[in-house]
Amino acid sequence: MSWRTRTADDPTAEPPAGGRLARQATASLAGLLAERGMSRKDLADRMGVSPGRVSQILSGGENLTLKSLAAVADSLGARVEISFTEPSGASSAPAPSPAAPLPVTTGAPHHDS
Repeated sequence: MSWRTRTADDPTAEPPAGGRLARQATASLAGLLAERGMSRKDLADRMGVSPGRVSQILSGGENLTLKSLAAVADSLGARVEISFTEPSGASSAPAPSPAAPLPVTTGAPHHDS
C-alpha cells in the first residue's frame, strides 16, 4: 500500500520520511521557479525534456533520484544541498561525531568575485 493510499484513508497519518523529503524538494523547486518567473515549460526546455516529465518531477509522485534533482539544479544554475540534522524535539544525547551539511554541487563551480 502506498503512502498516498494510507494518507487518503487516514488524513492524520504521517507519511514516511521519503514522502516528506520528496514534498520538501518539489516545494523548494516550485518556489525557485516562481521566484524566477519560470513555467514548467521553461524548465522543460532548459532540461531538454517534455513538460510532462517536469510535471512528474514536480508532482512528487515519483521516487526522485539524486540524479534527477541534480539535472534540475544544473539546468537552473542552482545547487542541491543535503544535510542531516536532529529532528526538532530530539533528545540532547551526544552525537557520535558532529555532522556538517554535505553540499552536493552540480554544474560549473561557483566562484564569488
